[in-house]
Amino acid sequence: MNTNLQQHVWIAGLGAISSIGMNVDENLASLKNKQSGVGYPEFLKTMHTNDLPVCEIKKSNEELALLCGMKNGLPRTVYLSAIAAMEAVLDVRCQMSDVRNAESHSQLATLSPQLTEYRIGFISGNTIGGMDKSDFFYEEFLQDKSKGHLHDVVHHECGSLTELVAEHLGINDFVTTISTACSSSANAIIHASRLLKHHKLDIVVAGGADALCRFTLNGFNTLMILDSEPSKPFDENRKGLNLGEGAAYVVLVSDKVKEALGLRVYGKVAGYANANDAFHQTASSAEGNGNYKAMKEALNMSGLLANEIQYVNAHGTGTSNNDSSEGIALQRLFENAMPLISSTKANTGHTLGACGALEAVYSCLALKHNIVFPNLRHETTMKELSFTPNKELIEDIEVNHVMSNSFGFGGNCTSIIFSKAKEKK
Repeated sequence: MNTNLQQHVWIAGLGAISSIGMNVDENLASLKNKQSGVGYPEFLKTMHTNDLPVCEIKKSNEELALLCGMKNGLPRTVYLSAIAAMEAVLDVRCQMSDVRNAESHSQLATLSPQLTEYRIGFISGNTIGGMDKSDFFYEEFLQDKSKGHLHDVVHHECGSLTELVAEHLGINDFVTTISTACSSSANAIIHASRLLKHHKLDIVVAGGADALCRFTLNGFNTLMILDSEPSKPFDENRKGLNLGEGAAYVVLVSDKVKEALGLRVYGKVAGYANANDAFHQTASSAEGNGNYKAMKEALNMSGLLANEIQYVNAHGTGTSNNDSSEGIALQRLFENAMPLISSTKANTGHTLGACGALEAVYSCLALKHNIVFPNLRHETTMKELSFTPNKELIEDIEVNHVMSNSFGFGGNCTSIIFSKAKEKK
């Protein structure tokens, strides 16, 4: 056992934007009120405007740019990322004495001399990069090679977006991008936790973002896994997923930073694992082998027993394959000690590179407020499962440990356990 490892990884700040809320508080209110962001797109330019519902944030790129203080003309994912990351940093800075010296909201939402004394990293996941811009460059270029604008493709690749937001936040000690499909931002949180545990960094802003674009909508439609109606995760009659957009970040800190800055925390990253069943490019194995392995190893790292998990925020996409394989893996792991389970993708849609971090934020809110969120639109128990997801908001319940699952294409399966911070006696 390496005794030099950092003892805890604490969650000190949260930031989120999705189709059900422009910030963490709005997301929480929507989850509690069973609100869904499913509807037809207004800002996404697609031939499927009237037949494929999505979970779109009802703000234009220009409005989003104004909210985060960045220039117009950048990929939409950049703005979503910046808004959520700034909120997470603001959440931390509002606990600190240096807020009195800030002259504006934008100054509060970036770094300060008190924070820059520490080694700070920014780790962000996304899957589409700047494809919402390059989609149109390619179309124009095919029609007339003089009309394609290079500024529409200069930020095409995923890493470029991370660098833009890191620069906006003022973070330069360590910046990297993770793109592992739908587990991207969950893996960003794992990578950040490892860097903290090994004393490579003191503070990490970790999470991810993805905006809607034609490439992903058309791609998922080609796979025939989109639902033409609001999705029904874990329902016997589920027909597929609804794509969504959003961003979320957590600010992770070491023991040293937590104590030195006197930060109150939402909890800690108690355990995590990434696994792969190497079964298929886009499908999980019927037995959920990768899903099971990720959950089992995360549980082992946490030192918890299966019956100590009160709530599982499931990946729960609403597709035939995912819900069956994940459900079977959950039954394998928990057997007769099934915790409360729900998928919040019925609210937000599947936000791809953002979903792991968005659901990490929701897991932290469950810990803080002792609540379990409902699984919307569930009607019929799946034939291969012995459990049904939680269908009503549950409040005033003791929630000490939450498991959050994020399973991506290529069999990339990630599970993280978040635990409540124990009060000192």
